[in-house]
Amino acid sequence: MISTESAIEKMTLSITEEIRVQAPIDVTFATLIEQLGPFNEVAENRPLPMKLEPWPGGRWYRDLGESNGHFWGHVQAIKRPTLLEISGPLIMSYPISNNLQYRLSESEDGTLIKFHHMAFGLIREDDRHVKDGWKYTHARLKARAEAAVRGGKAAGR
Repeated sequence: MISTESAIEKMTLSITEEIRVQAPIDVTFATLIEQLGPFNEVAENRPLPMKLEPWPGGRWYRDLGESNGHFWGHVQAIKRPTLLEISGPLIMSYPISNNLQYRLSESEDGTLIKFHHMAFGLIREDDRHVKDGWKYTHARLKARAEAAVRGGKAAGR
């Protein structure tokens, strides 16, 4: 018999990360939207551009053209420039519910992002590596926002 505790642990995923960005909160939020959208990539030189409709109920998906693609989630909540929350299956094509939360706040040196990814459902061991993917995404977000400030430009311009 499998204990309830171990069965629940196998069905849950919780990733928490704090990202400190040396850029104003509005620049950081704009860069976040872009990084999860057209500038998304899974590794260096491995772009995975996405579409993110930044409004409540907006879709987050990969558009492969000709009405092909992969749905990742819906914007559950957005409050510029302090909150972006997305819920959906993300990369997992099986029975699962994911919730991503990006909470941004001003800090002494710029912006603090508190990220939380929670999932519940059938989670394959191979998909538990998403923590590394988020670290890469967040490093790119940080670098792009800080470069935008150094260059005196808005994010992505």
